[in-house]
Amino acid sequence: MKIALIGYGKMGKTIEKIALNDGDSIILRTKSNEDLKQNLELFKTADVAIEFSKPTAAFENIAFCIDHQVPVVSGTTGWLDQYPVAKQMCESKNSALLYASNFSIGVNIFFEVNRFLAKRMNAHADYKVAIEEIHHTEKKDQPSGTGITLAEGVIEMLDRKEKWVNQEGSIENELSLISKRIDKVPGTHNIIYTSSIDTIELKHTAHSREGFAKGALMAARWLKDRKGVFEMKEMLGF
Repeated sequence: MKIALIGYGKMGKTIEKIALNDGDSIILRTKSNEDLKQNLELFKTADVAIEFSKPTAAFENIAFCIDHQVPVVSGTTGWLDQYPVAKQMCESKNSALLYASNFSIGVNIFFEVNRFLAKRMNAHADYKVAIEEIHHTEKKDQPSGTGITLAEGVIEMLDRKEKWVNQEGSIENELSLISKRIDKVPGTHNIIYTSSIDTIELKHTAHSREGFAKGALMAARWLKDRKGVFEMKEMLGF
């Protein structure tokens, strides 16, 4: 598989290491949209692009891939206000896009378990629920995309919650999504249900970036011969 890496930070370099070990080739490494434009002919020979850049650059990068019919896997968070536009562009151009807030296979299973638990807790209003996410101090967005996905899963299944707030919620229909930044923490997410009788905790702890990188490469292999807009749950058969 010929891969164009858009964004060559820590995640990009981890993806490169695993991809090369798996026998894939990295035909292009870019740090900006200008790099893409200057290497257009080479870029168009890629089987797939993997995009881990910055929130301010993600939409432009993804649009570039869609315009030039290169399937794109994106894991950049913090740009989702423009996701509906990217989705519409992809469908109109008959291109391919797979976005995920987190590519870890374990986390995507965790998303499904979170929704399952929230659905079961809907009948038990005596339990208060909150979410906590912890990441390294270099993470640019807050809350994390993974935290937001978990919060949306709870809100979808739990009638008493209508929106999330990135602080301690003081209103019954608010779901607290607390963010903490601690040096060298790859990512920890915890959903906590508390009553006067007991506490239920659902927790995922990442030990390194490798899980995210491996999942992104699995998604790239799955996407490269497809057309349309997809999520990890479709790739995983959920």
